[in-house]
Amino acid sequence: MICSRAMAVHGGGCETVRMHETHAPSNRLNMPAATETYSLGLPVEIGRIDQELKKLWEQGEGAMTRASLVNFAVYSEERDSLEKNTQLIAKIAENHACRAIVIGADCKAKQNRVEAWISAHCHVSRAGSKQICSEQISFLLEGPCTKLLPSIVFSHLDSDLPFYLWWQEEFHEPMDAQLWAWVDRVIYDSQTWKNFPAQMHLVETAQQEARQRIVLCDLNWTRLDKVRFALAQFFDHPASHHHFAKLKNARINFAPGFRSTALLFAGWLAAQLNWNIEKTKDDDALQFVDSTGRKIDMKLCEVAGEPIGEIVLNSREVEFVVARAKCGDLLEVSRGKPGEKRMPQLMPAGSNDPVSLMSEELMRGGPHHVYLRAVNCVHALL
Repeated sequence: MICSRAMAVHGGGCETVRMHETHAPSNRLNMPAATETYSLGLPVEIGRIDQELKKLWEQGEGAMTRASLVNFAVYSEERDSLEKNTQLIAKIAENHACRAIVIGADCKAKQNRVEAWISAHCHVSRAGSKQICSEQISFLLEGPCTKLLPSIVFSHLDSDLPFYLWWQEEFHEPMDAQLWAWVDRVIYDSQTWKNFPAQMHLVETAQQEARQRIVLCDLNWTRLDKVRFALAQFFDHPASHHHFAKLKNARINFAPGFRSTALLFAGWLAAQLNWNIEKTKDDDALQFVDSTGRKIDMKLCEVAGEPIGEIVLNSREVEFVVARAKCGDLLEVSRGKPGEKRMPQLMPAGSNDPVSLMSEELMRGGPHHVYLRAVNCVHALL
C-alpha cells in the first residue's frame, strides 16, 4: 500500500488515494477510499525533493520507519508506466526495502516537461508496532529533457547503497557512459527483445563503459531457475553422471513468444555438458556435438501454456522428464524407461509474474557467469 506525506502526517496508518489525484490538496488526500489503488503521491518541485522527503519522515516519526537496502530505479517509455510500476514497486517493497526511483519517459514528445512526485510504500513490521516504509521518487520526462536522465537519477541516489536499474525498454544507441558508470546491476528481460544479438551487444557495451563492474540480470533467465534446478537434481549423485555421456536427444516445449527462453535453457544444458552447437536447417531442430564428437538432437516445440511447459531428455536407457503440473504451481519430475508407469516427484514451479521474478532476482548476489556461458552457446540462434 502507498502513503503520501499528507497521509503520514494525518494518520498513523496508510490510506489509499485516487490514481490520478496528484493535484489534490492534503485534506482530500486524507479521505478514505473504498478500494485499494495506487497513487504517485505528493507532487513536488524538482529542486525541493530532498526537503519534502525529509518532512515526510520527520512528520511520520513514531509511526513510520524508513528502510532501504538498495537504490532501485525503474525506467520505462510505455504510456502510463508510472502508475503500473508504482503498483509493482509497492508489492516488491514488501520484502525488499529500497529507495525507488520510478521514471516514465516519452522521447517522442515535442515539448519539454519534467514532473516529480514523492510517496512511501509501507507495511506493518512483524512486531506489529511500526510501519516499515520504502520511499519512492517518481519522474515524468518528456521531450529532449529525457537526456537529463543520468543527472536526475544520480542526484537522488542514496549514496551509501548499491544501484540496481530495471530497464524495461530495448536499449538504444548511444549507450550513455555517464549512466552506466554508476550501475551495479542492470535488470532486463530478453524475452521481449526483437534482435537479441544487437541488444546483447549494447548491454556488453554498457559493461565496457562501466569497466566490467555491471552485473547483467536477465529476467528471462530467472524464469528458468526452478526448471534448471529440477533437471539438475537428477544428476546430483555421482552414480548418475554416466548418463551425461549417453544423452541422445531432448525436447523442450515452450509457450508462444518464449522461444528465447527455451533457447537459453538449451544453452545452459550445452554449457554445463560442454556441447557445441551445429548449424541446422530447421530453427526448431537443433543439433549439438559433445567433446567426443557424438551428436545430440534437440527439438523445440511451441505449445500453449507456461513459458517452459515440459523438458524431456533421453539417454540410451532412461527418459528424464520435467513437466508443469496441471495445478500450475508445481513441477512433476520423473525418470524411468520410456513407456513405463512412474510416480512423479513434485517440486516448486515458480511464477512468471514480474513481482515474483524481480523478487527472486533481488535476492541474488554476485555475477551470473552461468548465464553468460549459456548465452555464448546459443548466441547465434537467439
